[in-house]
Amino acid sequence: MVIRLDPPVVLDHTYTGHIGVTVKGAIWSAIEIPGSARLFGGLRATRIDLLIDDVLIEDLGLMPTGSGELMISVSAALRRKLDKDLGSTVRVTLLRRLT
Repeated sequence: MVIRLDPPVVLDHTYTGHIGVTVKGAIWSAIEIPGSARLFGGLRATRIDLLIDDVLIEDLGLMPTGSGELMISVSAALRRKLDKDLGSTVRVTLLRRLT
């Protein structure tokens, strides 16, 4: 059972990353969150609100990379909305932690 934080925890953490994370030898359409294990206190399932290049994404579930960090999955539809592709640089702002 996932417990919602009430109220959500304000994060206000901005960084520059790129779309493309190596997972089990393959490149995934995702953005790694550097220092995420420390930022979120571990690698448990975590849901957040965030901005990627000023596009708001709400209630997104983060996934472990397998190398000790968490990552943001970036769907083909979101890449089109951002006008970005694998390897593109993006600005990420983590807004709120929901779980």
